[in-house]
Amino acid sequence: MHPNKNGGKPAAKLQVTTPTSSYPIYIGSGLLQRIGAYLGETPAISRIEEVLLVSNETVYPLYGGPVEQALEQSGRRVHTFVMPDGEQHKSWDMAERILSYALKRRLSRKTLVIALGGGVVGDLAGFAAAVYLRGVPLVQIPTTLLAQVDSSIGGKVAVNHPLGKNMIGAFHRPELVLADAAVLSTLPRRELIAGLAEVIKYGIIWDEHLFSFLEANAEAVLACDPECLEAAIRRSCEIKAEIVAKDERDQGLRAILNFGHTVGHALENVTGYTAYRHGEAVAVGMAAACRLGTLIGCMSQEEAERVIRLLERYGLPVKLPAEARPHIPAAMMHDKKAVGDQLWFVIPNRIGEVGLANFGRDYDWSLLEEALDSIVD
Repeated sequence: MHPNKNGGKPAAKLQVTTPTSSYPIYIGSGLLQRIGAYLGETPAISRIEEVLLVSNETVYPLYGGPVEQALEQSGRRVHTFVMPDGEQHKSWDMAERILSYALKRRLSRKTLVIALGGGVVGDLAGFAAAVYLRGVPLVQIPTTLLAQVDSSIGGKVAVNHPLGKNMIGAFHRPELVLADAAVLSTLPRRELIAGLAEVIKYGIIWDEHLFSFLEANAEAVLACDPECLEAAIRRSCEIKAEIVAKDERDQGLRAILNFGHTVGHALENVTGYTAYRHGEAVAVGMAAACRLGTLIGCMSQEEAERVIRLLERYGLPVKLPAEARPHIPAAMMHDKKAVGDQLWFVIPNRIGEVGLANFGRDYDWSLLEEALDSIVD
């Protein structure tokens, strides 16, 4: 536990340790105002005085001022880049704008990039940090539930391409992740629910106890009960940290984190990244994967229905729009797990355990088509 000098419960501290790196995640409430102290206690970045703060037009008016003030009070100079909000802006063009902003201000290699926002801001700022002057340090301050439990952890940074999501990117791990649960109080309900899809995902792929906790405490979690929500965030971060520690460079085990994402990314792509929040699309993908699991025979019908019931209970979509259905297979072939005419797909064996199935080699494509047809709205 880490002391919270502003009072209240102390922050929980998790350490992500891989063969090549180690960095802390702090989880608690009221942490933003202490950003200067957290940076000072992180040896690799404690002496950096120049900061490039990247945020968006939604988050910056809420939290940009307090973060800038806390940084300046700790003796740091702050340059702020505010981008438009939305997945459609996670592009090479926007990354270039961030890089141009930094170059025009002649920011040096001794500059710290801080991402203040959701997954789009985190990915973009992280990508810019990875390539600017061949790499400068990064701190993630995720302000959405989805970013706190998933995208801010693990060091994957990327921009989208018209042919696929996250197809241009790098591994660039943060020096520090600061997950302040208090900021979730201003999160639109749709964004909160979308983030819960990733929390549910962790229960399906790794921890049946977490899944059962989400079943038993659905009303409290949806009401943002601090104890339940922080417990769900903490356990999700623990699971991702454990998986990343075992497979830092996404060469094996880490693939299971893509459960629901193959169909989910395809759905986002064919609907122009505007119709679905990421977590909503992943929920549809998880429903498809469970149907596929029952068709293959590795998941029972009862467990598949249990997953779909929980997704619906949390207000998440589980149906594929009819107009998108014809375009999903081609879009899936731009997934990072596609190799030639084969596609690796994460399939549930049971709640708490998943595996990989190869379509085009071990399984016929017709099974995947049937699974997609079974969830068309």
